[in-house]
Amino acid sequence: MNEIKTGRILKGIGGFYYVDTDIGIVTCRARGKLRKLGETPYVGDSVNISVHNDMTGYILEINERKNVMIRPPIANIDMIAIIVSKAPPCTDTYFIDRIAAMATKKGIEVCIVINKCDEDIGQELFDIYNSTGISVFRVSAKNKEGLDEFKAHLAGKLTALTGNSGVGKSTLINAVLPSVTLQTGEINEKIGRGRHTTRQVEILKASEDMWIADTPGFSAFDITAKEEITKENLKTLFPDFFEFENDCQYIGCSHINTSGCAVIDAVNRGDIRASRYESYKKMFSEIEETPKYKR
Repeated sequence: MNEIKTGRILKGIGGFYYVDTDIGIVTCRARGKLRKLGETPYVGDSVNISVHNDMTGYILEINERKNVMIRPPIANIDMIAIIVSKAPPCTDTYFIDRIAAMATKKGIEVCIVINKCDEDIGQELFDIYNSTGISVFRVSAKNKEGLDEFKAHLAGKLTALTGNSGVGKSTLINAVLPSVTLQTGEINEKIGRGRHTTRQVEILKASEDMWIADTPGFSAFDITAKEEITKENLKTLFPDFFEFENDCQYIGCSHINTSGCAVIDAVNRGDIRASRYESYKKMFSEIEETPKYKR
């Protein structure tokens, strides 16, 4: 007789899904009913499965998701940790701000991990984001320094790690999870970037209440694609703007080249970092170019 279990999908390859349950990892296929309904299981999904004696089974039902990403395909993230560096390859602040805005829109916590601090402590990045209310950690995955505070912040969460190739994402996972050995890439000195070593989304179980997802594809995120980020709500995704909002002379101020805008005044005074405001303006301009606003 088959047993019904609830578990989390850790990985999906070639139509097979590897589901973590209280009796171990069960290799599953999706029931035809899900395909007929147009429902695709994602890594991170909580699913109800039918388990056979040989630890294979079928996904019967996908439980309600609290969030879902299409690219990369993953569900039910609690936090996105953006891995950055001021050592080569240096991380662009616009890359950070786009991902942070997308995560905030979906109600996902954001933290920033400045890696390679044995080469450059990343003071500029620390100063920019420490003033936004986002948690910022400085580590050296290579030397295993500064990891304890970051690991404590991972407790009780499914955290997706993302970052440009070469910033040491796989090295950081190896440092946080000594039992895991992920392939790491070397930096191409000519172009200052690393080789991609993550091929697919996979959740690594650190403990009973800590999961880490190694995720390719966030760098290709399109802020205008089905994420419901609009000109009207974009400003709500920049928490460092909040304390100045009510001082604007105009209700519903867009904070774009507006006389009497308290946010622009705060940028000019240095109370809001210029790079953050430049990212906001660039995103705003991208959204304006979409068909919704071109009609």
